[in-house]
Parts: sequence; structure tokens; C-alpha cells
Amino acid sequence: MVRVLVYLFIIALVAVGAVWLADRPGEVSILWQGYRIETSVAIAAIGVVVLAFLTLVAWAIMRFVFGLPSAFGFASRARRRARGFEAISRGMVAIGAGDPIAAGRHAVDARKFAASEPLTLLLEAQSAQLSGDRGQAEAAFKAMLDKPETRVLGLRGLFVEARRRGDMTAARAFADDAVRRSPSLAWANDALLDFHTAAGDWQAARTAVERRAALRLADKGEAKRQRAVLLAAEALDAKDREPEKALAAALEAVKLAPGLTPAAALAGRMLSERGDIKKAARLLEAAWKQVSHPDVASAYLDVRPGDSARDRLARAETLTKLRPADPEGVLALAGAAIHAQDFARARSTLKPLLAGGASVRACLLMAELEEAEHGATGRVREWLGRATRAPRDAAWVADGLVSDQWLPVSPISGRLDAFVWTVPPATLGSQGAHLNDDVLADLDEPSTPLLEGRAEIAEAVTVPAAAGLAPPATIEQPKAEAKPEPKAETKAEPPVAPAPAPAEPVVEIAPVTTKPAPQAPKPAPVVFPVPHAPDDPGPEQQAPGETKGRFRIFS
Repeated sequence: MVRVLVYLFIIALVAVGAVWLADRPGEVSILWQGYRIETSVAIAAIGVVVLAFLTLVAWAIMRFVFGLPSAFGFASRARRRARGFEAISRGMVAIGAGDPIAAGRHAVDARKFAASEPLTLLLEAQSAQLSGDRGQAEAAFKAMLDKPETRVLGLRGLFVEARRRGDMTAARAFADDAVRRSPSLAWANDALLDFHTAAGDWQAARTAVERRAALRLADKGEAKRQRAVLLAAEALDAKDREPEKALAAALEAVKLAPGLTPAAALAGRMLSERGDIKKAARLLEAAWKQVSHPDVASAYLDVRPGDSARDRLARAETLTKLRPADPEGVLALAGAAIHAQDFARARSTLKPLLAGGASVRACLLMAELEEAEHGATGRVREWLGRATRAPRDAAWVADGLVSDQWLPVSPISGRLDAFVWTVPPATLGSQGAHLNDDVLADLDEPSTPLLEGRAEIAEAVTVPAAAGLAPPATIEQPKAEAKPEPKAETKAEPPVAPAPAPAEPVVEIAPVTTKPAPQAPKPAPVVFPVPHAPDDPGPEQQAPGETKGRFRIFS
């Protein structure tokens, strides 16, 4: 609409000008080289316009004629450029499809027709990675360093290749260079954080976490939790060398994350050792309200050194009031009651846990209770036998690894704050990781050394359900003397003589074996699984009371 109005306005101006010239007639006389030309003003104006138009046409023709060579060159360059971009596009599609032959062919075409394009270098690097030519891939990434627009991408590719071959020093140097050139790079900041935590440099790791939070590469809650974890790790490292520094770090960690069990337990114990009983008790109670953990319960029961068993029992009752019916509180109360020799209270406390399926710790507490109250070895053995097949208690679990102690960093994947207090699964195993050949997709995968260590650690983890332990124990009642059965005609061996009946109930837990079980029952030792090496002898080669190989035998 605006253009129509502009055209109408121009036409109106021309018409007004023509009318103005017609109303004001005049004569124009030109004398040039002996020639005299006389005409009216209107005709002279029209002549000027026609002459200007002819001049423009002549100039355009001249430009077209003299510009034909450059036009042909430009068209050729445009065709080559189009073919280059087409090769780049098809090469990227081939890489996504996993076709190294087609990707290499298109990379050669892209290099031929569009050698100066940044995407050509990326296609060459990706094609080399897909075909397994690491040297060519690194050469392509190094070529990217010469161009400002691809320098950071080249650093990222070199970082991936260095980490792939296990050269962590070079990988860290590339990550440092990338952060200096572009501080907002998420992958470089994450890599530096991983390097600091792997080296145990907790202060540098906290600086990296704060930088990531300032650049909004991590949300505030995550950064706050990571700072608390790093402070807890620093406190655990410094508790023996610098107790004051360790206490300050632990208190700051608890302030940032009240439910961080290691920091709370350490801060409570250190405050208790300094005589600040009330502050330690308040801190441990606040931590217990967040997460019930046996370390917090133990620190709370021992908050006042030298207290009697009755005082510890009273504090255990306080924990159960803070979190009623919590299993950890019940176990803490039962243990304190056993130490206070209040056996009836301990038995009644453990009864709900036993009814719902006793865990390993509950069975061990019952064995301790039976031994402390009655000293009956039969009942003690029964509960110890149940403990071997009872459900597992909660533990620190990260990446398929079960640890007795909390660690700030997973030894499998190197992740910060990876350990979670939970019940381990029935079977544990390492999930095989695969390094993708795409430089833009494999930065979050573990490096090669971590992958090799993951399998070794996973093999070292012993799980009763997966290790082929004995079936559930059964209590055999005393039986009358069995009569020997008549000898079968088809068997060549003599019948097995009956064994005397046992004097008391015996719990028999046998390891899984391919040998046939004996026909005559006899008292057998109680067997408990312990970690073993592949070349250790079996339980049948061990002496009573000896710990060797896979089992511990008690006679």
C-alpha cells in the first residue's frame, strides 16, 4: 500500500511539473561548433531525459561486456561452493548414519570444493573419528586452532582425543585454554571441576563450582549442594592435621546442607570433643530430622563422653521421638537397650522389625541380645544364620559400587556427590559405557582408564545374592534313630549307615557345590561369607576358626 502511494505521488509530481512548464513557455538556444539549435523549454527537458536514459543504457551494456569474465568466474565459484556445501551436508548425514566410507568420500569432496569453510574441518575430524583414524582427527582439530571461529571447537576435539588416549595432562591443558578463551563453556568448566576433584584439590574445585554458578551453568541448589560436599571432603581430610579448619569447614557444610550426614557426624563429634555438648546435640538432632543415619545416631549417643549406658538409652529414646517408627532409630534404641541390659525393652523394640522381615543388622542385634541375655549358642547361631540370608541394610551406593564409608567422588565415574544412602540392589554390575566417535556427543563419557577400572571394581564387589551363597538355613529338630534302608539290587555300593541324632538344634548352611549332599545329617559348622580371591582354596580346605578364601568357619 505504501508503494502504491509513493508511485501515485511521483506521477502527481511529474504531471504538476509538465503543467507548470506548459503554462510558462520559453525558448532554449544552443550554439556549438557553428551549429545553432533553438527549441522550446519542454522539448529541451524531454531531450535531456532521453539523453540520460540512453547514457545509462550504454553504461550498462559496457559493464556487462567488460564484466563477463568476472561473472563467469563468480558463477564457477558459486557452483563449487554449492557442491562443497552439498558434500558437507551429505557427509554429516553419513556420519549420523554411521557410514565411514560415505563420510570419507564426502569429506574429500568438501575439501576439494569448500576447503576454507569451518564445517569442512569438522567433517574431516568427524569422518576420521568414525573410521578410527585418530591421527587424522587430531590433525583436523589442530587445523581448527588457526581460525578464530573454530578455535574453541578445535580445543574441544583435542580435549576429547587426549582424554580418549588417557593423556589427562594434555586434556587438562586444553580445558584450561578453552576456559581462558571462552569462560562460559560448560564442557570446559565441568572438565576442570572433574580434574580438581580427582586430584583432591577441594579449594580449586569449590572455585570451579562458584564460577559455574556465577555463569548459570548450574542451578543454585545444585551448586550449594556441591559446595557443601566439597567442604565436607575438605573437613574429613583436615580433621587430623588441622582440627580447627576441619571443624569450620564441617560447620559451613552443615549450614549449606543440613542433611549431609558425613559433615553433620564429623561436626557433632568434634564439637563433643571440645566440650560444646549442647551445640553438638542440636546439630545432630537437626541432621537426624533431615536424614536418619547410623553415623548420626552413633555420634548423638556418644555426644557426652563417659556417660552411662542408661544415659545413652535416654538419648536413643530422644531420636525415636524425633522420627517415630524409623528403622534406624529402632536399631539405635535396641542397641542402646542391650548395652543397658534392658533386654525386654530391646526385644520389644526389635519385634516390629522382625515381623516385617529382619535385615542383617536386626538379625545381628538379635544374636547379640540372645548372647547377652541367655548365652545360648543355639539361638545365637540361628540368628547369625538368618543374617547371612537377610535383606541387606542401607549403604553408600554409587555407580554400582557399595562402600562402607562416604566418598565425595565416585571412583567409577568421577562424579561429585555420587554416593547415595540407599539399600543396594540384589545384584551389582558395571554398565558398559561406550565412547561415541562424535566430538560433540562423547564429552560426558568416562575416559579410558576409568572404564578399565570400572570393570575391576565391579568384579571386586561381593553380593550374597549374586555370589551363589548357601540356601536359607533351616533348623533341624532332633530325630529318632533312622533305620537303614534295604540295599537296592541296581546299586553296587553299600547302604549309608545312619548318623546319631544331634543333641541340640544345629543350623547348617552349606556353600553351593556340585557334589551330592551326604545322606546322613550331622552337626555342621556355621559358615559366613567373606570376600575371597579367585585363587583361594574352598571352605572344605580350611581349618575351624580360620579365615581364608570365601568363607569364615566357626566350629
